Amino acid sequence: MLLSHGGEPLPATESVARWTVEQVLSLAPDDASRKAGNKLATAGHWSGTGCDGSGAVWGLCKGSGSKPYQTVVDTTGPAYTCSCPSRKFPCKHALGLLLLRASGDGSVPQGEPADWAAQWLTARRGRAEAKQAKQEAAASGEAAPGPAGDAAARKRAERRAERVTAGALELEQRLTDLLRGGLATADRAGYALWEETAARMVDAQAPGLAGRVRELGAIPGSGPGWPVRLLEECGLLHLLDTAWLGRERLPDPLAATVRTRVGLPVSAEGPPVRDRWLVLAQYDSPDGRLTTRRIWLYGRESGRTALLLSFGAMGRAPELALPVGVTIDAELTPYPGGGLRADLGRQFAPPAAAPGTPVPDTPPPGGSTAAALAAYGEALRGDPWLDAWPVTLRDVIPVPSEGGWQLADEEGASALPLSSAALSRPGLWKLVALSGGGPVTVFGELGHRGFDPFAAWDTGGTGGGDSSGFGAGAGSGAAEVADGAVRLI
Repeated sequence: MLLSHGGEPLPATESVARWTVEQVLSLAPDDASRKAGNKLATAGHWSGTGCDGSGAVWGLCKGSGSKPYQTVVDTTGPAYTCSCPSRKFPCKHALGLLLLRASGDGSVPQGEPADWAAQWLTARRGRAEAKQAKQEAAASGEAAPGPAGDAAARKRAERRAERVTAGALELEQRLTDLLRGGLATADRAGYALWEETAARMVDAQAPGLAGRVRELGAIPGSGPGWPVRLLEECGLLHLLDTAWLGRERLPDPLAATVRTRVGLPVSAEGPPVRDRWLVLAQYDSPDGRLTTRRIWLYGRESGRTALLLSFGAMGRAPELALPVGVTIDAELTPYPGGGLRADLGRQFAPPAAAPGTPVPDTPPPGGSTAAALAAYGEALRGDPWLDAWPVTLRDVIPVPSEGGWQLADEEGASALPLSSAALSRPGLWKLVALSGGGPVTVFGELGHRGFDPFAAWDTGGTGGGDSSGFGAGAGSGAAEVADGAVRLI
């Protein structure tokens, strides 16, 4: 079975840079794939390998059968195809091939693609050109829907809004019953009641409400202090219900945020922003039957931080995967509302990688812990249901605290506690080792559970930038040190 995976190929006008080992490993969907790819990164497993200046890499890998697996990678997407039956993207064969090329030992020579590789590359790039032409036609108004199509779309949207409203009203009644009976009843009722309520929200076509209800059901078993946490989450859910029911009176950005939070589909529609975007973070968050991949980008010219989301159904990795540390000359189209989410659009050049650097050697500008808290608070004004916000902390020192660790400003005036997730990862000790008691620049996400660090730089406070600018960054895979940068997740 031939499996392939998306991304927009580029007509490269110059030779595409070879990715480093760290950048290849950052694409692995999980630790098992990373280890399996490493085992295949030797020339003895491969035959017929090659690469060209357009970013294509191909090869035949020995498998358990008599016929080798045909593996092709288009690094300008990036995109992958392999005749193996794996449902992971990239599969271990694609990772092994890229790792073999990253070694630079001549096992993947320059040349013309084999016929089977050229066939996939030609078809893929043809589809991308057709898609680009369709998008340009739509943008120019040539493919605008007619009045009949507009009317049908409006009716569908109105019917769904009515179902969501009915679901929100039912949820309000259930929250009222819970609080009237006392929070202690939530512990005795068990999870079945919450699952039933969540199912009702799914029927109401409000998956965002359903997800929050399921989170409520898990709180009574989350340990000491759960009634306080349950009350907080009930308050946020009530706020979301109320905002939906009164959405006509909300400012447009907040109304767009509410629609997103209840689970209505939205499209990226803001003006595209072209920039040289640094890929600073990539990590996956499993959520039931869905895996969400978050990729943080930082625009060097615009100073903007953007979040790309990609989703994978159960058993499949999300489609979009970008090597951490590369720079992409591309357009991003923002989504409505006050968030940072955007769609990756047209790319104008192949991704540029700094040789030997697993994360960018110069961090985005940042500020103090107090400025980070102010930025998070300001973000909450536009989205009260926000779990975390990307920030860059400059000149902070990791110090132990009662029951954990915190990042303190160099002057010791204020500090941020590290989240429990950060305390459980080995990256914490790499951060401590990098600091050595001195100041570092750290990228991560700040939320009500604390600060989750993803990448750090031993800059000694020379990272540049003012105290009010914030970016976000993270590495992916095993942490490595290069040019003073450490990946922590």
